[in-house]
Amino acid sequence: MKHHYNFIGFVVKALAGVLLFAFVANASINEYTPKVYTKVWNAKWSGSENYHKNDYRVVHFRRTFDMEKVAESFKINVSADNRFALYVNGKLVGRGPARGDMFNWYYDTFDIAPYLKQGKNVIASLVWHAGHYAPFAQFTRKTAFILDGATKAEDFVATPKNWKVKESEAYSPRVIRSLFTGPSDIIDGSKYDWGWTSIDFDDSKWKVASGYEPAHPVDTPYGEITYMLTPRKIPQMEETQMRLQKICKVEGIENVPNFISGKEPFTIPANTKCRIFIDNGFLTTAYPILKIDGGKDSVIDIKFGEALFDKKNRKANRNEVENRDFEYRRLQMDTFISDGGANREYSTLWFRTYRYVGLDIQTKNQPLTIKDFYGNFTAYPFVENATFDSDQKSIAKIWEVGWRTARLCANETYFDCPYYEQLQYVGDTRIQALISLYVSGDDRLMRQAISAFNASRSYVGITKARYPSRLEQHIPPFSLYWILMLNDYAMHRNDPAYIRENLQGVYTILDWFTNQLDEQKNILKPRMPYWNFVDWSASDPKTKGENSTGWFRGVAPEGENAGSAITTLHLALTFKEASKLMRQMGDEYLSKKYADMHAKIVKAVKERCWNEKRQLFMDFEGAISSSQHVNIMAILADAIEADKQPSLMKKIIEDKSLTQCTFYYRFYLTEAMRKCGLGNLYIDNLKPWYDMINIGLTTFAENPEPTRSDCHAWSSSPNYHLLSLVCGITPADYGFKKIRIEPNLGRLKEAIGKVPHPAGNIEVAIRKNEYGKLDANITLPNGIDGVFVFKGQEIKLKSGKNNISLRK
Repeated sequence: MKHHYNFIGFVVKALAGVLLFAFVANASINEYTPKVYTKVWNAKWSGSENYHKNDYRVVHFRRTFDMEKVAESFKINVSADNRFALYVNGKLVGRGPARGDMFNWYYDTFDIAPYLKQGKNVIASLVWHAGHYAPFAQFTRKTAFILDGATKAEDFVATPKNWKVKESEAYSPRVIRSLFTGPSDIIDGSKYDWGWTSIDFDDSKWKVASGYEPAHPVDTPYGEITYMLTPRKIPQMEETQMRLQKICKVEGIENVPNFISGKEPFTIPANTKCRIFIDNGFLTTAYPILKIDGGKDSVIDIKFGEALFDKKNRKANRNEVENRDFEYRRLQMDTFISDGGANREYSTLWFRTYRYVGLDIQTKNQPLTIKDFYGNFTAYPFVENATFDSDQKSIAKIWEVGWRTARLCANETYFDCPYYEQLQYVGDTRIQALISLYVSGDDRLMRQAISAFNASRSYVGITKARYPSRLEQHIPPFSLYWILMLNDYAMHRNDPAYIRENLQGVYTILDWFTNQLDEQKNILKPRMPYWNFVDWSASDPKTKGENSTGWFRGVAPEGENAGSAITTLHLALTFKEASKLMRQMGDEYLSKKYADMHAKIVKAVKERCWNEKRQLFMDFEGAISSSQHVNIMAILADAIEADKQPSLMKKIIEDKSLTQCTFYYRFYLTEAMRKCGLGNLYIDNLKPWYDMINIGLTTFAENPEPTRSDCHAWSSSPNYHLLSLVCGITPADYGFKKIRIEPNLGRLKEAIGKVPHPAGNIEVAIRKNEYGKLDANITLPNGIDGVFVFKGQEIKLKSGKNNISLRK
């Protein structure tokens, strides 16, 4: 199969090359008019005289023009490398471009008519390029900016004609090599062009912008890949003012007023060195805004941390402040140097992640007045459209913290974490996307993620583990999760055309994995290529030899001649779900083929890895170790008979000798509970999340303590499971055309939930009493019906309101 698809790809590329040569032979480059999504672009990519250098720089662009009359609409297309912040008449219009790759270089379309006025106007853009220090998620060629009219009526503002440009000398990078998020900022106010975005700023000494490259559409004349301009697929990020909560510690100065309220200016005397610690009360992502007067040559270092650390470099309780400080090895820190002027406002090029903020201030010969300090919260603009409530009020805190975690880990892509990496990983994204669908109903970021991972597939056929990312990484099991994520989308959205666009990825991934199977054993071979991460579970460092479980750096154990049963069963699960998807898409041949592969693999694993004495699956053939993971996958893949799955599930939960799941894999633990009809156990298995809240975490962490990241959305799965499992709201068919309500209240007496559906809201209120009566009030969207399932009983649901009363 793999060679079959590669051959087709080769033929298509060869034919395309012949046609392209014929085109070029009859047309010069000067005759070529780039067309991007129906409009010929008049603009060229532009820059300063050093545009060709791939190093750190911040560049300011300006274009002034007069308007006799303001039109009702004035649309422009904008993009940059690395990024831009666009201003019109001094007001921020938007930021971009959304992160993509060279084949999908996004541009933004803005209607700037509301910002324009009669007479003189200015469009200004701050463009920054981090050079060699760019975030891992940032593809790049060189510093570049392009702006074009969206229609011919606006073409007169296209770059580079009449644009002025200046490289700013005020910025320099501070590099934190243990972070993947790009450099922090050092901004020297004495070198900054204050007021440069305003209409009346004097740019007469600025240079004329250079245009060096036309805008390229999807079909370039020579098939070269520069910036393949693509319309942005997601909205602008939210930006909302967020006040810091409290000043929690001060050193080197007394009588500090509450300047973070914006109402009590704070003056620091000349030649003073002081430190101010601020607790935001919860983790957030925001652009810091500092407003000051005077204080010429004062140096203000602003530090940002998820938590403060004790002298043994431990976070411990996140609420504790005394005898604690920032951890300096992986510290986000910016520096602002005052020029002594009045009404100065400093901010950063990229947002910062923080619960705690530290101001280290050194004044020189002039006093410094801090007039205000706050953040502009930023994240993907998800709206919390879902609700969950129950008689166990403590669950509300899990919901709150989980949703905050999910929001901070969603920006122009999904993030694994907002502080350390800001990278979109498949394994994280599948869980995050389901949370997005259930809590917000907004599927745009999920679609962009599915498309990005599909585009990331290399010549070997599997996806990258994270994308976009300049530093390539493969985690083969994550490619299987991509297929499951595509299937999730197909279950929740009636969008067969989009699914069809991505099916090639399913074919090549499963073909790659088929080639990794031992042909005699029908189990994956040991030592598969790349990093075969499963979970951050680890062997106890005190155990060695026969007592060691063999987990290492997230990779499950395997034998000298026996591959991982966990990943093999994961493959079987994927074949099972892919078979259903192919049947839905009308491909009966592949549906049967994948079903046969599933059956062959689970039979082999049962024969070779099942321990009859322990009544468990082992981690590999001949292993003495077992894990929750392998038995979870056995249930999900139907490697054991359905009537035996509940007893195996109970062993998974109760047998502490098994290698335990971390927060990430507990998503699949819960899915296995659902699969074998033990969803009522879920409410009693929320202790890990309560434990995090009890040590002051305001977002859910990457791992159990000690953890690197305090914010990892793969740990926010309760926001999905409280709705899909406890309230029991799931699709009954592909496309969410029918709804299944199968509640699992456990020891709860009441569960009330609302989930956004493309056709309207699904509302569920379920109550049970001590006399064995269960009442359910269910509202389905117009035109959508479904089924209510409870203890083997099935009751049809109609669109609109449904009232059900049952004996338990």
